[in-house]
Amino acid sequence: MPLRIPDKLPAIELLKRENIFVMDDSRAHRQDIRPLRIAILNLMPLKITTETDLIRLLSNTPLQLDITFMKLRSHTSKNTPVEHMMMFYKSFDELRPQKFDGMIITGAPVESLPFEDVTYWEEMTQIMAWARTHVTSTLYICWAAQAGLYFHYGIAKEGLPKKLFGIFRQQTLHRPLPIFRGFDDEFMMPHSRHSTIRRDDIVADPRLTLIAEGEESGVSIVMAREGREFFITGHLEYAPDTLDKEYRRDMGVRDDVDLPLNYYRHDDPAQGPLVSWRAHANLLFSNWINYYVYQTTPYNIDDIG
Repeated sequence: MPLRIPDKLPAIELLKRENIFVMDDSRAHRQDIRPLRIAILNLMPLKITTETDLIRLLSNTPLQLDITFMKLRSHTSKNTPVEHMMMFYKSFDELRPQKFDGMIITGAPVESLPFEDVTYWEEMTQIMAWARTHVTSTLYICWAAQAGLYFHYGIAKEGLPKKLFGIFRQQTLHRPLPIFRGFDDEFMMPHSRHSTIRRDDIVADPRLTLIAEGEESGVSIVMAREGREFFITGHLEYAPDTLDKEYRRDMGVRDDVDLPLNYYRHDDPAQGPLVSWRAHANLLFSNWINYYVYQTTPYNIDDIG
């Protein structure tokens, strides 16, 4: 079955062109099943792009998902039309009384700042604390993964000497876990960040399990609370052209921009990207929805927490 997403969301038409089946609210109301409720706190500047990336991956499950986009009251997006935010997003204050089967918190372009200096950090901590009692399983991505590890477990991030940028090989460390069903021994993951999490800090905390890492990229996926929390330091949700757009945007503007590693065919931007991560991206999101949300969430959503 497809996703249930708000009528007229731009991602609907974009994904239909890719032959991906999505369902708007009007049609979903005619199906007599309880959809899984998924909240997405979208902190990325280009909201519509991130919406489309995530919906593309979430659409590959046979379950019906009811997607709700969350926004912060303490931050106003400068790159997305106000009309779009008003039409498709709800504030945390509006959603606070509700419960959700799953939640995704995206990255944000604030990783150079100490967490406490981020203008919306106080609201972020409220949301992360709320998720523990109102959400069955939460997926933290990139900066959100660092923020979640810091807030919940006191794990500090560490600046990198230069930007980690490209597609990096990862090893699965706990193959029997349901999150890795169908995975190969190794898989590729896009990374685009200026900071990292120390491996020693993760393995020293018995509440955390390092389940995937890369020789070059370091910690890539951490699991906690038996899968009620996943922290992913990369961007499996990225579209094929995302790193290309980022590279061309920053080239000549920043002095720390190198060619993204293992990304372009023959390392030639003119030949375009060689996509090597999408199959495992689809598997990971489908496995998360199936085994850590659908199989564990109570039928009565009010029983969550």
